[in-house]
Amino acid sequence: MHPAQRIIYRYRRKRFILCIILATITFIVTLGLRYYTVQNDYKREIDTYNQRAVASLESVLEPIEVARKSLAVLTGIPCDMAQYQLREQAARLQTVRSIGLVKQGNLYCSSVFGQRDIPISQLQPSLPSVHPVMRLAIASSLLPGSPILLLWEPSSPDGQSGVIQTVNIELLAALTLKPQPPMIEKAVLNVANDYLVDKKVIQDIRPRKPGLVEHRFYSKRYPLAVVVTGPSPGAAALKSLPAQIPLAIMISLLTGYITWLATATRMSFSWEINLGMAAHEFEVFCQPLVRARDRQCIGVEILLRWKNPRQGWISPDVFIPLAEQQDLIAPLTRYVLIETVRHLHLFPSTEQFHISINVAASHFHRGVIIKDLRRYWFPYKPEQQLMLELTERDALPDMDYRIVRELHQMGVQLAIDDFGTGQSSLSYLERLNPNVLKIDKSFTAAIGTDAVNSTVTDIIIALGKRLKIALVAEGVETELQEGYLRRHGVSVLQGYLFAKPMPIADFPRWLAGDLPPPAINKEKPRSALTLR
Repeated sequence: MHPAQRIIYRYRRKRFILCIILATITFIVTLGLRYYTVQNDYKREIDTYNQRAVASLESVLEPIEVARKSLAVLTGIPCDMAQYQLREQAARLQTVRSIGLVKQGNLYCSSVFGQRDIPISQLQPSLPSVHPVMRLAIASSLLPGSPILLLWEPSSPDGQSGVIQTVNIELLAALTLKPQPPMIEKAVLNVANDYLVDKKVIQDIRPRKPGLVEHRFYSKRYPLAVVVTGPSPGAAALKSLPAQIPLAIMISLLTGYITWLATATRMSFSWEINLGMAAHEFEVFCQPLVRARDRQCIGVEILLRWKNPRQGWISPDVFIPLAEQQDLIAPLTRYVLIETVRHLHLFPSTEQFHISINVAASHFHRGVIIKDLRRYWFPYKPEQQLMLELTERDALPDMDYRIVRELHQMGVQLAIDDFGTGQSSLSYLERLNPNVLKIDKSFTAAIGTDAVNSTVTDIIIALGKRLKIALVAEGVETELQEGYLRRHGVSVLQGYLFAKPMPIADFPRWLAGDLPPPAINKEKPRSALTLR
């Protein structure tokens, strides 16, 4: 397999694996969150049902309790005098079936039957009682066999006298405790040890169906509870989980797609750069350098730009700093060397014509630049003069100056690019012994103005002359700038006044004068092309 194909294959495989992993995690997390959410929803549904049921029972029992306590003063009053009040209260309290008065253990007056004389223990063995009583029972009169709720309120210290109320609990339970599948399959009323189940009063609601659980909710005001039976929230949520799978699949696919897009940007920029080099997405451009006295082209600066099919044109201001951070600036420089060598036939074959290539300071570390030149440049024995333009973004390590001396011995010229804008420029002059200083375009633009940079331009020119270092001015755009630089001894000029950066293939046509002159004062693409 071709190396470029291997890089592309590895890159796409890693992106694909990452997308699959994140999509799978998203699928699992989505189902987990849905399970947790549905489980909590079911818990809230059960709790809401119980709270509402208990609140409904309490709201019914509250007026009955108030009436029972007010009726306690009637115990001992003759039935013919008390019966009217009993009937009035029974009519007012619609859920109350009957109200009775008990004296010395005998039921002597009823709101339904009037005068009576029956021991209360015959009707309800647990009565009379010194304490208030609430219990479920089966009616023995009126509607025999129907469930009722008995409420006893003692009116004497010995508990032998009091008020007994019979509540039509069957109707009340039917309205309050209606099942709500799937979570509420059955709801029953629990008072003491008795349960109201299907119109029957029993003391145990087991056995239950397998897989069902009980949930109890106790009243804080009365000795009763609501018991609901149904599946556990966890089991119900698990049962509903298959219905959540389509949503989880959609979200996981969306996550995978977003990951695929994201890994094509900064998340995997090193792979993008490698992929770009393997797929020849980077294009090598050149910008001519002309002799000041006669505008004769004496060389070119090699520039680089990137047309990414996924992102469009990417400025070197973006990919060069990232390439430096991820130790990919040297591979990019090798790419430039290889592409330049492939196009050497397009340039004049003479040693008076020089080709400038930008090199980062990190490329000098441990002599890597020496190895690369011996592998990618010198084996082809180019006749053109090679010049390395050292950018000043990063300072050179001290140990790398030995590499500089070796480059001089190999016949490679050195230039300090953008002189005066980077780090330790004066120390570079001493240690690098450069052949060329390139005046930054910001100083060239200040010519003819009152800006401080205009004075700095004159200082740089004077410094170059004093040290006998050749000068190249970048960013020349006007004839005023050209004339000023020529008069002050700057020997080589570069800028839009002479030519824009162009694809290398167009250089012979420009050299022959077949290309139209560049338009001046338009947006300059150089910052989007040069390898810095």
